[in-house]
Amino acid sequence: MNLKSFARGRVWIPGLAALLLMLAASPRVSAQEEGVPVVIDEVIAQVNNDVVTLSMLRREMRQAQEMLKQRGMTEAEAAEEVQKNQPRIIANLINEQLLMQKGKEMPRLSEDVESEVNREMLRVAKSQGIDSIEKLDEALRQSKIDPTEIRQTLRIQFTRQAVLQREVDAKIYFSLTDAELQQYFQANREKFRKPESVELSEIFLSFAGKPEAEVRAKAAQIVAQARGGADFAQLAVTHSEREQDGVRIATQNKGKVGRFEVPELRTDLAAAVKNVQKGGVTEPIRTDEGLQILRVDDRTGSSEPVFNEQQVRGVITQERAQKEHEQYMTTLRKEAYVKISPSYEASVLPLLKIDAPASPTKETTAPSKKSEDR
Repeated sequence: MNLKSFARGRVWIPGLAALLLMLAASPRVSAQEEGVPVVIDEVIAQVNNDVVTLSMLRREMRQAQEMLKQRGMTEAEAAEEVQKNQPRIIANLINEQLLMQKGKEMPRLSEDVESEVNREMLRVAKSQGIDSIEKLDEALRQSKIDPTEIRQTLRIQFTRQAVLQREVDAKIYFSLTDAELQQYFQANREKFRKPESVELSEIFLSFAGKPEAEVRAKAAQIVAQARGGADFAQLAVTHSEREQDGVRIATQNKGKVGRFEVPELRTDLAAAVKNVQKGGVTEPIRTDEGLQILRVDDRTGSSEPVFNEQQVRGVITQERAQKEHEQYMTTLRKEAYVKISPSYEASVLPLLKIDAPASPTKETTAPSKKSEDR
């Protein structure tokens, strides 16, 4: 079941799957293949002994543009939006370098990150019916995607997360006193009330290739049968047209899609099931792709707030994390040698909240430019 058709404001695509889509859509021809000279890579910023280069910036901009296009923007709109945000992309690349450098200083972090990368690669392999990472690598190469590039992107993501979790989040989490936890709980009791939830089954009828009136007539018949006592699971096996990888999934799950907290449901679905009791069936719900008929298999009401120390610590940490992350990054930048190319300095420095640096320290030498085919 494609859960993003149920959840409000969420994209139920694993990080690696989204990355694969993005890379597969990205142009992968070199400048020479396009009939123009090879670009000499240039240093946009020096970050201690590492650099942010023009090729890195272009890769990030290309991938950002593909993501915006997947969200519905036209090519021109996506290009304009990415160009407008170029200074912020450079600032993010500088922050990324600082976090990677910090990660190298932490005991065992690189081993932990590598384990996470391997687990994620194996998880995606199994989700695609592939039984080993080696076979996944081969499948990626056949799709003209470099598995080394995928691993490095994941390595950066996991390192960034791990550094912030160890350096910031953990310190917030464990510094909270019992008095602070109790005070916060009493002042925010509603946050700790477990919301109402529903367990749902679905019959989906597609509009593809059919008049909408015909689909609506069939949906009305199915609703009548379900309300008349017919087995909803069997109706789903017979009629539901939801597919995954070209296979009707109701033949496997009998229409069951899982349990959802009501506040997390799409607004139209929450409204449709609002007054439907356990065992009840909704009227057909229109989507862009077709009609959904839902059965409420189970319903659980909201509970009274209950103090749970770990949960309260987690909520407070989450609330404070963004501000503390920003302060931590500001400290890293101020303690680092960050030199930005004059072409980008005026637009990027204000985002970093640092001044232009003095000359490099004895330990930090200016990098030489390097050539790179694109």
